[in-house]
Amino acid sequence: MLLIPAIDLKDGHCVRLKQGDMDQATVFSEDPAEMARHWLKQGARRLHLVDLNGAFAGKPKNEGAVKAILQAVRDYAEENDTEEIPVQLGGGIRDLDTIERYLDDGLSYIIIGTAAVKNPGFLADACSAFPGQIIVGIDAKDGKVATDGWSKLSGHEVIDLAQKFEGYGVEAIIYTDIGRDGMMGGVNIDATVKLAQAVSIPVIASGGVHNLADVEALCAVQDEGIEGVICGRSIYEGTLDLESAQLRADELSGDLPEEDEAE
Repeated sequence: MLLIPAIDLKDGHCVRLKQGDMDQATVFSEDPAEMARHWLKQGARRLHLVDLNGAFAGKPKNEGAVKAILQAVRDYAEENDTEEIPVQLGGGIRDLDTIERYLDDGLSYIIIGTAAVKNPGFLADACSAFPGQIIVGIDAKDGKVATDGWSKLSGHEVIDLAQKFEGYGVEAIIYTDIGRDGMMGGVNIDATVKLAQAVSIPVIASGGVHNLADVEALCAVQDEGIEGVICGRSIYEGTLDLESAQLRADELSGDLPEEDEAE
């Protein structure tokens, strides 16, 4: 079970929202690259970036901060003689040129959300052009898929869309229960498991992580196909310690960091 710190970018700062509301943003750092270094020191094995302004504008708005974070990841790997960890990004990505530019910058995965729902042909083209590097983000409330920075609910059912996207060749699915995101009320385990059982590609849980008990609950069902969980407000406010939680997840999974490095 991979614990993935989230760095949500708004106006060049690292923030957290409550239920996707841009008016309920808490600034946790004025320096996203320094925040990335902090999570690397805590043992993060992947980073999850979101261009919040981009998600609402429909085009990249925080590229400078993204590049600074990628440079920090490169520098950290060089300083510590380790491999660079993967970094994934979502928010406002609507065309193949943007994907190519971001991948050239050093991102490992691109997350497509709203555009996947509104323009599935674009998602299919992206999977074809950049195999193994496209993740789809499915944000939902009460089983219905949300779009446009969570501001609109569509009529699509989560599982129907997920199976359709799997057929396009997406690498993984990030499933966010937007009713719980930023609220630290616990992960929607049932809905996440139901989705993971319906597809054969990995599912990454998101939304509602509060403490170690939530991580342990996810570890208990990871064999259903749940690869990781994105951690946001919990690790910023200290209700979850990233380093010790990842060690606990490794213990429950029967994985040791040394084994991870050997793979």
